[in-house]
Amino acid sequence: MDKYLYIKQLFENMQDQNQALSMAQYMKNQFVFYGIPTPQRRKLYKDFLKQEKKHKQIDWDFLDLCYQDSHREFQYFVCDYLKMFQNQLVYEDIQHMKVYIKDKQWWDSIDNFDTIIGQIGLTDQRVDDLMLEWSLDDDFWLRRLAIDHQLGRKEKTNTILLEEILVNNLNSHEFFINKAIGWILRDYSKTNPQWVRDFIQQYHEKMAKLSIKEGSKYI
Repeated sequence: MDKYLYIKQLFENMQDQNQALSMAQYMKNQFVFYGIPTPQRRKLYKDFLKQEKKHKQIDWDFLDLCYQDSHREFQYFVCDYLKMFQNQLVYEDIQHMKVYIKDKQWWDSIDNFDTIIGQIGLTDQRVDDLMLEWSLDDDFWLRRLAIDHQLGRKEKTNTILLEEILVNNLNSHEFFINKAIGWILRDYSKTNPQWVRDFIQQYHEKMAKLSIKEGSKYI
């Protein structure tokens, strides 16, 4: 059976209309859902992904087809697929992922791709320049991804790059930008609280209250 149709059948067999309505409402009715919670969804295609990994090659045509599906679970599936192939992803793959990033945009998909691209950046410094470029993009979702792509890096955080990206996004009135600024500062404060204190002190007048509140949570 065609791989896309196989995954679609898995989802359809487990769909829950009541849960689907609830999940859609949580996402401000941006998307339709099958109504499958994350643990059950991942369990459905766990064995399939194991088989895919044996091929040692990303099937972009298959992923394109999946990402085009209107059900949100398919976008989650694509992200899980790419995370499974994380060690094989290279800088050139980002342009392919950008097609997904620009489509069906909302915080849940963006917050998956930021970690995927962030991992590529740990081994390819070209990602630094790209994220700096995206931090100035007209598309605030690309800016959000750039802001948070270093989440979880701890001691490996490039603070020079982080400061440049954050400064590019200060004085913003966009909730999702100000929230992202707060998140990356809060996350890094667990590793280097003094750096975060200094940043907030230096740029306090330009920062949204939300960013300061989130960023100061652990300091």
